[in-house]
Amino acid sequence: MAGALVVAGLAILYRDVVPELVRAWGTDDNYSHGYLIPPIAAYLAWERRKQFLATPAGSNLLGLLIVLGSVIVLALGVLGIELFLTRVSLIGALAGTMLFLFGWARLRVMLFPLAFLILMVPVPAIIFNQIAFPLQLIASQFGETVIRAADIPVLREGNVLILANISLEVAEACSGIRSLISLLTLGVVFGYVGDGRNWARVLIAVSAIPVAVLANGARVAGTGVAAHYYGKAAAEGFFHEFSGWLVFIAAFAMMLLFHRLLLLVAPDRGPSAGTPAVVPAS
Repeated sequence: MAGALVVAGLAILYRDVVPELVRAWGTDDNYSHGYLIPPIAAYLAWERRKQFLATPAGSNLLGLLIVLGSVIVLALGVLGIELFLTRVSLIGALAGTMLFLFGWARLRVMLFPLAFLILMVPVPAIIFNQIAFPLQLIASQFGETVIRAADIPVLREGNVLILANISLEVAEACSGIRSLISLLTLGVVFGYVGDGRNWARVLIAVSAIPVAVLANGARVAGTGVAAHYYGKAAAEGFFHEFSGWLVFIAAFAMMLLFHRLLLLVAPDRGPSAGTPAVVPAS
């Protein structure tokens, strides 16, 4: 009865937060992957169902304190119009509810699926901009270096590359942060599925950062070279969008290659101690 009241209360409290979060996925291309996060988290939870049911259950009142703390964070977010706080508090409330209903042991079983939900929450704009602008400069510098190496005259002013026949601005949309967020999500899933060792999973996920930076820099450089030889049409429209898909595929291929090299250096000899074992329910 108490569990049903907690769940019903959360459904009422977050009735506006969830639709707003879904709307953000549809209006911000940087987080369009958010639609995939809940189904993947649900699958990860379903995959652990036997271990969850085989683990002893026990209610823990600390869960109610966590739920209360999450509701306070929700209220602060609403009062301060800080969407990030309201959305993150939802994950905290879910974790607190599970702790209250099922105890620590079962919460640990579902900790990864719950933590995975963080990837669906857009980061605050102030943090986003602190990441995006340096990425713009890195991509511009990388592009300038490669274009010069191709013996093409180029002048860089901040995040603008000036060629003989066109000026290319490495805008926020071209900073690579979109592919970085998507690759990080893909890296977490691929690491979880592709390797049983926790340290290897972390390395695979983290590898998304340099891979995304390198791939986006190569895209900027390629756009500059193409624009030099073929004009403005090569730097916008269909060709520009298509190159983005090609670069993303190439970036994922680089992550696959990194995992293969990791297996050569340190072969996976079976489930690690940190990998959840599947225990029969019977």
